[in-house]
Amino acid sequence: MKRDQIKAMVYGHAIGDALGVPVEFQTREQLSRNPIEDMQGGGTYNMPAGSWSDDTSMTLCVLDSLSEKGSIDYENIMQHFMRWLDSEYTPTGKVFDIGHGTMKALMRYKKGAKPLESGGRSERDNGNGSLMRISPVPLFLALTKDKLDDEAMELVHKVSSLTHAHPRSLIACGIYTHIAFGLLKGKGVTDAITDGITSAEEYYSEHSEFMLEKEMYDRVWNLRRFKALQEADIRSSGYVIDTLEASLWCFMTTKSYRACVLKAVNLGEDTDTVAAIAGGLAGLAYGWYDIQDDWKKKLLRTDFIDGVCERFADKFNIGN
Repeated sequence: MKRDQIKAMVYGHAIGDALGVPVEFQTREQLSRNPIEDMQGGGTYNMPAGSWSDDTSMTLCVLDSLSEKGSIDYENIMQHFMRWLDSEYTPTGKVFDIGHGTMKALMRYKKGAKPLESGGRSERDNGNGSLMRISPVPLFLALTKDKLDDEAMELVHKVSSLTHAHPRSLIACGIYTHIAFGLLKGKGVTDAITDGITSAEEYYSEHSEFMLEKEMYDRVWNLRRFKALQEADIRSSGYVIDTLEASLWCFMTTKSYRACVLKAVNLGEDTDTVAAIAGGLAGLAYGWYDIQDDWKKKLLRTDFIDGVCERFADKFNIGN
């Protein structure tokens, strides 16, 4: 692994997030009339151009916790999330766009719940709030594991469970991790997707606690049919299955970072999160130099983001 890979994944995520922030909740029809083609400000939250949201804030929290501890420490991750609630890890010094499930989990933790008992466990607790911040975990696992064994998947599920503990959310994080892990280990896009989804399906088929929920992802498991879906078949809401499907579909049906994130944003609805998740994968797949320079320059607080990436790279002795 190289430092540029870390930056490509983190910037890929953050730029996708920032492209989507101004038009979050706009419909697909609205965006088809006036599509996003560049970084812009104003809009839904009236934020400056280049502003990133909770998707990136929480991702940076997890990365910094890994740098601080050198391992996955659930208490420490939650402490970083609480610092974010106090306006650290933000582009402008204020928190905005925090999901209900995440807020409830952090309030439970603040009132004394243990980290792994803070996340919601009901079927209603299946927003995309853990999927959007899971990318540092496959980064860590690619540095410490040769394959995604049961121990690795338990770490993925527990990091999700800090805010979203229902099996449906755990599976989404697991599917993403299998694909990202393949990219980080040097696989090309097609192999990373095919092998990742195949191995994820095998894992969840072999673990009885996921058998019922696994069926919720039947569209993803049938990869050939999934890739052939039309835009009208893809939903891009904040529901975790919709978000995962939309992100993967955008990644699978484009061949560059720019095409991937713009396709994701212009699906509408949860624009920032879908583009962040798709963008993190596209950044990994196509590399640092495929992300256009003007977007990197427009992103807010790049010095801070660079610092988070450098601390992680230094901690794990990652070279140039």
